[in-house]
Amino acid sequence: MAIVVAAAAQEPGQQQGIVAEGNQFLTFCLGDELYGMDILRVKEIKGYTAITKIPNMPSHIKGVLNLRGAIVPIVELRTAFGMPTIDYTAFTVFILVVVRDRILGLVVDSVSDVVTISQKDIEASPDFGTKVDASFLSGIGKSGDKLVALLNIDQLLTEGYMQEAAAATA
Repeated sequence: MAIVVAAAAQEPGQQQGIVAEGNQFLTFCLGDELYGMDILRVKEIKGYTAITKIPNMPSHIKGVLNLRGAIVPIVELRTAFGMPTIDYTAFTVFILVVVRDRILGLVVDSVSDVVTISQKDIEASPDFGTKVDASFLSGIGKSGDKLVALLNIDQLLTEGYMQEAAAATA
């Protein structure tokens, strides 16, 4: 099951090339928490399939996936965030994102929706103190009565992650 997101990014009745009020985010769940990422960074959403494990990789690098001939490293966000692992379900998907001209797959519990959040509804990331690094958050968005932790994919998947991912595909 592969879903191309580019079509989902455009609202009905919206002409291509016209910017809507606010930014569009793909929202997804990890446990009970709702996260979002810029829809323009999402290449595609793919249903969970078997991953080829690579020995000696960090625990958050689950392995690689053959995506139409391209080898794509897979990062499990639960493990990267220090959350407990769970058994994958029918809702578990890969979100394929573009980071520094490379494609990476992110394993998430489920995809929720594509939402538009206006700039006025996005608050800066809270200051958790010096011991907590929240640089991977670009802010907290308000979507209806829900809060969405907005991820900065470039900060989340730092150069260290990219080097580990490159090692997985080598």
